[in-house]
Amino acid sequence: MDFELRSDFIPLCDLLKYCGVTETGGMAKHLIAEGLVSVDGEVELRKTCKIRTGQVVTGEGFSIRVH
Repeated sequence: MDFELRSDFIPLCDLLKYCGVTETGGMAKHLIAEGLVSVDGEVELRKTCKIRTGQVVTGEGFSIRVH
């Protein structure tokens, strides 16, 4: 899916919630802490990692391209 960024960045946990990957921010933080989310092909463990335009966030069953 595609996500249109309307500011400089979005925290990773918020992106997962807004895109419907998880129902809540807490669930998103748990998914990240388990090492199940990658940013540009690298596992990302920082829950509030700043996601910027051009990055791709992936995990089991989802891929989010940030524009």
